[in-house]
Amino acid sequence: MTAIWWLRRDLRLADQPALLAALEHGEVLPLFVRDPRLVDAGTPRRAHLEAALEALNRATGGAVVIRDGDPAQVVADVAAEIGAATVHVTGEFTPFAVRRDRAVAERLAGDGVTLSSHGTPYAVRPGTVLTGGGTPYQVFTPFSRAWRALAEEPPYPAPGEPRWHRGVATAEPDAELVRLGRGLGAAGEAEALARWHAFLDDGLADYAELRDRPDLDGTSRLSGHLKVGALHPRTLLAEIRAHRDADTDGAQTFITELAWREFYGDVLWHRPESAWADLKPALAAMPYDQGPQTAALVQAWREGRTGFPIVDAGMRQLRETGWMHNRVRMVVGSFLVKDLHVWWPVGARHFLDQLIDGDVAANNHGWQWVAGTGTDASPYFRVFNPVSQGKRFDPDGSYVRRWVPELAHLTGKAAHEPWRHDDGYAHGYPEQIVDHDEERREALARYEQARSQG
Repeated sequence: MTAIWWLRRDLRLADQPALLAALEHGEVLPLFVRDPRLVDAGTPRRAHLEAALEALNRATGGAVVIRDGDPAQVVADVAAEIGAATVHVTGEFTPFAVRRDRAVAERLAGDGVTLSSHGTPYAVRPGTVLTGGGTPYQVFTPFSRAWRALAEEPPYPAPGEPRWHRGVATAEPDAELVRLGRGLGAAGEAEALARWHAFLDDGLADYAELRDRPDLDGTSRLSGHLKVGALHPRTLLAEIRAHRDADTDGAQTFITELAWREFYGDVLWHRPESAWADLKPALAAMPYDQGPQTAALVQAWREGRTGFPIVDAGMRQLRETGWMHNRVRMVVGSFLVKDLHVWWPVGARHFLDQLIDGDVAANNHGWQWVAGTGTDASPYFRVFNPVSQGKRFDPDGSYVRRWVPELAHLTGKAAHEPWRHDDGYAHGYPEQIVDHDEERREALARYEQARSQG
């Protein structure tokens, strides 16, 4: 008997419960469906996904079958084609994924085929971490304490030598996207594990100290791998617990960052409407700007032409690499929402298009943190000053000079304030598109107005 292993956000062979369950039936057909509803995803994210898919295909000796179309129809067609009675998946929990999987399960059931779910992309299944009263946590810190007590499941054993079902017609990974994906950085399980083990040995202990410095390589850079499931957080937690640096501040801070990812997944599971709407209604009356002038400002933000060096460096890093340092994500997010007065979903959609780690739960609730409308939100009246943030977290200006070559001639902190130097604009760097102090006052005035009407 042959079973189907339907791949989604789990492009790996190790620590893979869905694959192990499929192997219990005999031969396994790994199937990936290119859903046309997701083809419009931004090129960097699609490129990273295709590169990770190509890496998995190589790891299986070319056993992965790729089809294009509606998953409900494609999965059913392939099951009928090979006579599979079961389809095994890793459970997913975004609103879109829940609807898709329900449709696939209903379509398969009509043919007498079972869709079986095993595990999740998280260390703890969303909806599992509850208060003593059985309700979801509303605040991160108590959630994280309860989550830590549950996030101790060991990794699943290796699958041995799987018997792959072959001879089924397949498309190939998109060669151009694979090339682009590789150009954006390492992709696939082997590369993810190599990056993780290098960070574990050489970066974990210093993570708490260095993680806010975009000018340094102080983060794990694993978010893109976690997004496509090239490795699982269960593996990371188990290897941290066994590591010599397990008790360092760096290790504990890294675990807390994993908990944030899981918290946002849990929030979205309980409140699916919060994917694209304010989680908390306190600022429902907040006025945001629209129209041609605002559209031009937003385009300058997207292109890294705001005249604020740390903002432009971050947006150019995003455009060129499909990734942005988390501290800078907060700064550019605050600039869009509070300097340009634009509703956060505009920025969230751009990030999802561009980020190789674009994940609805973490991305959109991170934006709501900045906007002051989400859980554990940064207060709306906290407005990041892009100049002071740049000088604090990029103290020598090297991050700015790397991504904004028009400022490469300015040394040290001068790169953050070109307007203070006679030659600051000598190489074509744009002047500021807004006055930060004025827009901060405007943001606070709008906040007070929205609060009084809420």
